[in-house]
Amino acid sequence: MARRFTEKRLIIASHNSGKVREIGELLDPWSVEVVSAAELNLPEPEETGLTFAANAKLKAHAAALATKLPALADDSGLCVNALDGSPGIYSARWGGPQKDFDVAMARVNAEMGDAADRRAQFVCALALTWPDGHSEIFEGTVDGTLVWPPRGDRGFGYDPMFLGEGDTGTYGEIEPMEKHAKSHRAVAFRKLIDACFPLT
Repeated sequence: MARRFTEKRLIIASHNSGKVREIGELLDPWSVEVVSAAELNLPEPEETGLTFAANAKLKAHAAALATKLPALADDSGLCVNALDGSPGIYSARWGGPQKDFDVAMARVNAEMGDAADRRAQFVCALALTWPDGHSEIFEGTVDGTLVWPPRGDRGFGYDPMFLGEGDTGTYGEIEPMEKHAKSHRAVAFRKLIDACFPLT
């Protein structure tokens, strides 16, 4: 059985303001005070893991150790069929030193060339780690296709070029609450809530 989260404060082990905002909004119903690693000036650990889950656990562990508080880390990315799963765990790095996702999206589109297969998956791994080192890990995936040029100015990362299966708008176009209900992060988050947050 997964360990239940009973604390009132949670560190979000991320310097990505979009991720922190999205996770904070998802946690609103549980009255948990969310503090980001950036607010606490925590250094970003080097992501040396070879999977989303390994990198999420690495980031959460570093934040929990530094703050002596539970920490939640997300590692997520875009896996493109025509690119054999790339950029995958290197999704942010495709944006260069500044993690510029306009650059990253352009690179994905350029490397795909005229590939007929434009299918892709968004993958998210969430790691909830306590100061004693205990971790619970949950993963979520959504399927979609990639559009070009990017559409919409909502969301973040690769959202403007990702059209979820059955959707008429990209993740950069749809309402945030709609995205929260069905994104890869939402899928992983539901698993996390079901396992670790006590019913009220």
